Amino acid sequence: MDALTRNWLWLLVLIAATVALAGVPAALLAVAFLKALAILKGFLHLTRASGWLTAFAVPLGLWLVAIWALHAVG
Repeated sequence: MDALTRNWLWLLVLIAATVALAGVPAALLAVAFLKALAILKGFLHLTRASGWLTAFAVPLGLWLVAIWALHAVG
């Protein structure tokens, strides 16, 4: 199986997880982060460019943690 097909299947699994975890906000944010990583790695090929995956993933992760924290407080 080639990498593109494997990435599409992984995204389908994550979409199913999104539907299954619809009532759990923290889990939805984690699944959203995994989806973003799948897109950044599989379609934008940021694993080939040194440092770029981290440059996108760390701020995204911090943003999702901030969203979760605001939801938990509110």
